[in-house]
Amino acid sequence: MSIIQHVSTGRRVKDRIVQCLVYLAFALAVVPLISVLWLVIQNGMARLDLEFLTHSMRGIGARDAGGGAYHAIIGTLEQVLLASAIAVPIGVLTAIYLVEYSNGGRLGRTISFFVDVMTGVPSIVSGLFIFAFWILFLGIPFSGFAGALALSILMMPTVVRSAEEMLKLVPNDLREAAYALGVPKWRTILKVVLPTAFTGIITGVMLAIARVAGETAPLLLTVFFTDSINNDPFNGPQMGLPLYVFDQAARPNDTAIDRAWAGALTLILIVMLLNLVARLIAWWRSPARAR
Repeated sequence: MSIIQHVSTGRRVKDRIVQCLVYLAFALAVVPLISVLWLVIQNGMARLDLEFLTHSMRGIGARDAGGGAYHAIIGTLEQVLLASAIAVPIGVLTAIYLVEYSNGGRLGRTISFFVDVMTGVPSIVSGLFIFAFWILFLGIPFSGFAGALALSILMMPTVVRSAEEMLKLVPNDLREAAYALGVPKWRTILKVVLPTAFTGIITGVMLAIARVAGETAPLLLTVFFTDSINNDPFNGPQMGLPLYVFDQAARPNDTAIDRAWAGALTLILIVMLLNLVARLIAWWRSPARAR
């Protein structure tokens, strides 16, 4: 018969102190986030209406009422989609190589080193690189695709690291079981490893999208400004929501400031909507639901 030992007063005090410190750390992390969200919602709702979501700034002066961010919304969606189409396949394939094929070799260590370096590169550097190579050296004009190239550079390290960690969490027993049945390695990765890590990879991709969706510096150098609707990201300047907020916030009048707040709120809503869609896709394709 086991005897329950008495917990000393000192241990209870220490436990309570640590518990209070955890709650305090949580509050320090959440309170600023809630305050920022509240500030954006409070100021952005005054101008966030149907006209704002369906009209551009074409023909709207700096002090004129009206206008909207439709051209910027289209630009942000297309630029983020193109950046994801470039960064996600490269990032996932790189992670597959690092986990499944490198075996700690020199090439794998070199790739990991440069991925770590790219993680800390300021966003303006990627914009300068695309500006110098794509626009100045190759002579290709400003476009949404140039902005997508700059954003994809920022996305890649996040995608690689998150996908790599998720692939490492896949139990080796699943791989060995597939090998025992005579399944080739490439098919094991495609049919066993990737579906198992799919939910985590999707989460990493959404973190990367959330990081680049609000970047302004790379777009300033690659996309430029426009007040017109441009549905073609490969031809001519194309607005984005971060640029729209930057442009409107720099104008010293209340109508432009209201549009800037509404643009910031729209950007937050778009990121939240993309996260929701990704969560639904991950739930739909999760192995637990398949069973």
